[in-house]
Amino acid sequence: MVQEDLKRFERTLAILIMLQSKRLVKAQHLSERFGVSLRTIYRDIRSLEAAGVPVIGEAGVGYSIMEGYRLPPVMFSREEATSFVAAEKLMQKFTDASLGSYFQSAMNKVKSVLKGQEKDWVEALEKQVWSSPRPDLFNSGIPNALEILFNCIVEKKQVHLEYRSLGSDKPQQREIEPVGVFHENDHWYIFGFCHLRNDYRQFRTDRIVAISRTDEPFTKEHGSMDDHKKESNYDAKTRVVIAVNKKVVRYMGNGKKYYGFLSEEEKGDEIEMVFMVQSPMDGLARWYMMFGDYARVIEPDDFRKKIKELAEKTTANLTEVFSAQLQKLQ
Repeated sequence: MVQEDLKRFERTLAILIMLQSKRLVKAQHLSERFGVSLRTIYRDIRSLEAAGVPVIGEAGVGYSIMEGYRLPPVMFSREEATSFVAAEKLMQKFTDASLGSYFQSAMNKVKSVLKGQEKDWVEALEKQVWSSPRPDLFNSGIPNALEILFNCIVEKKQVHLEYRSLGSDKPQQREIEPVGVFHENDHWYIFGFCHLRNDYRQFRTDRIVAISRTDEPFTKEHGSMDDHKKESNYDAKTRVVIAVNKKVVRYMGNGKKYYGFLSEEEKGDEIEMVFMVQSPMDGLARWYMMFGDYARVIEPDDFRKKIKELAEKTTANLTEVFSAQLQKLQ
C-alpha cells in the first residue's frame, strides 16, 4: 500500500509539472503518458485541487493552471542530471550556432538548481563525453537559420531563401511558408509551401545560401507536420529491392538506414534488402554503387536505369581523364 501511495504521489507531482510546462494538457494525453485510466487521472487532478493548486478544467478541452501560479524550483535526480549532459552534447552537434547558444544559456539555468553532489557529477561527466561537430549541417554564413525558421513557423510569416539545389550552379530565390523542420538521413530539412513551385517542397538546410524572414503572412492554413507526413508516407515513394553478397554486408554498416531501409532477408549466399525511397532515388543509387560489384538490383527497372546512368557518367569522366593523360605523354 505504501508503494502504491508513493507511485501516486510521484505521478501527481509529474502531472503538476506537465501542467506548468504547457498552456493546456488533455486528460487523454495524461492517461497515455502515465499508463493509467482516465478515472485515475481525474482523481489525481482532484488531489491537486484539494492541495490548493488552482487547476482550471474544461470538459472536452483540457486542464491548465491559473496564470501566475508557479511551483518552487524543482530538484533533479542524478539520473535526470545525467540526461542533461547527453542533451547538451547532441545540441552542440545538431543545431546551428544561434540555437546552440540559447540552449547553453538555458542549461546553465537548469544546472543552477542542482544540488552540490549532482553539480559535481555533471561536471565530471561532461569532461568524458564528446560528440564530433557537424559544421556542414548549416551554412556558416547563416548561424541563426533555425531561429528564423522557428519564429516564422509560430508567427506564420513567409521566409525568403537563396537556395542552391543539387546540380544547380547558382542559388535560386524562393519564397516559402515554412510548415515545419525535421531531421532525417543525418540532415536538417525545411518542409514548406513554395510559391515558385506552387506546391509543398522540402529544402536541405546546408544548401541554403541566405535566409531572412519577411512580414508577409501565410496565404493558407497548412496543418501540422504529422498531417503532411501521413499523407506522403508511401504515396510518392518507390519500392526498391536489392540483393547483396553476404561477404560485404558486414562492411556496409548502418548506411542503409539513411536511404529508406525497411527490411532484409537471407536468401542463399545473399541478403535481400527492401527500401522505400522518393524519386529520383539518387541517394540510394550512389550508396549502392559503393559495393555494386557485389550486388544486383531485383526491382524496379527505374532504379536499374539510374544505376546505369551513374555508371556511364563515371566511365565517361574516367575516359576523359585517361585521354588527357595520354595526350600529355605523347
